[in-house]
Amino acid sequence: MNALNKFFRLDENGTTIRTELLAGLTTFLTMAYIIFVNPSILGDAGMPKDAVFVATCIAAAVGTLIMGLYANYPIGLAPGMGLNAYFAYAVVKGMGFPWQAALGAVLISGCLFLLVSVLRVRELIISSIPRSLRTAIPAGIGLFLGIISLKSAGIIAANPATFVTLGDLHQPPAVMAIIGFLVIVALDRLKVRGALLIGILLVTVLSFVFGGNHFSGIFAAPPSIAPTLLQLDIKGALSMGLLNVVLVFFLVELFDATGTLMGVATRAGLMKEGKMERLNKALMADSTAIVAGSLLGTSSTTAYIESAAGVQAGGRTGLTAVAIAVLFLLCLFIAPLAGVVPAYATAPALFFVACLMLRELVHIDWEDTTECVPAVITALVMPFTYSIANGLALGFISYAALKLLTGRAKDVSVVIWVIAAIFLFKLIYLGE
Repeated sequence: MNALNKFFRLDENGTTIRTELLAGLTTFLTMAYIIFVNPSILGDAGMPKDAVFVATCIAAAVGTLIMGLYANYPIGLAPGMGLNAYFAYAVVKGMGFPWQAALGAVLISGCLFLLVSVLRVRELIISSIPRSLRTAIPAGIGLFLGIISLKSAGIIAANPATFVTLGDLHQPPAVMAIIGFLVIVALDRLKVRGALLIGILLVTVLSFVFGGNHFSGIFAAPPSIAPTLLQLDIKGALSMGLLNVVLVFFLVELFDATGTLMGVATRAGLMKEGKMERLNKALMADSTAIVAGSLLGTSSTTAYIESAAGVQAGGRTGLTAVAIAVLFLLCLFIAPLAGVVPAYATAPALFFVACLMLRELVHIDWEDTTECVPAVITALVMPFTYSIANGLALGFISYAALKLLTGRAKDVSVVIWVIAAIFLFKLIYLGE
């Protein structure tokens, strides 16, 4: 007990072992939905779902353990929502790249993230990106997740005349998805822990009765991770066609991780004079988790804003993160349950996350059209072109162009000009 107290500085942070463990359980319940959602999404990219399930659990455990033991923060990590969808639907299914090459792109982006963390140039990059674009990115990803989830639930469908239309709401999957979504929102409003997880499990149970699903048990030995372990193709990722994919992964990882870490730290009262004293360690833990996840066989791992739930329950140190990691490892033994979760059961959770991500739009300066228009372009192009990369590309390009045309070129940082030039080159010479 004294060793734990000293290592995690429990007394200094005004917490106890019991409080930290309960906080870990609380955070785990709020983010455990990823063990069902991630295999479903990456499975659509042709990846073996059982192996992805194992990779998801281990990557989450490894990343969270590093965060707890190295950075001593009560923050959980797991494969990030949005980036897994970009990985599956845009890079693999949209651009036609093998999932092995996409994993290679994740590894390279993780190495770049690790490099900027080690060299401490993160602040320079973050401060160079205007707030309007930084806030538009999560909003756009939210819209992207929204259209994916509605499609998975059968609530929207393709139409040759209008491109998209309302699906058949009389079908069981659509009805069950709507019920699941309403339950999730209600439970979240009532502050019930694990609202998303409960919603997923509820729809899965209903699928056995109304959806023709078949129950195959709950517990079993973990499946083999061999089909995805070290299967990444770095040479393929270095091809010209994936350079912009690496850039997208890197930018979103950087913004998402920094924003999440500082948000949770602020909620926990761990900020000192407006700064996180171990932010660089936390970012290094995040970037190391990305590298580890790509080697295991999953899309980018990142810090989860759901960690705020554990902070609300009293978590203040890395012991909370260690508890989260242990619980993710225990999940390795529920593979049969994860395997029977249908796509329309995870769709409500996806759509709820999408709704929450749109809150970022409130921070955009709507009075300055050179700020709000590029932000709106960024957010809208992502779902309408089914690509986060296209949204980022047109957002950065339009931002630089509008500042130039209005005589405010000096307001644009060198970083913005470079990123815009890369995306412009990609669009003109390399096509989509």
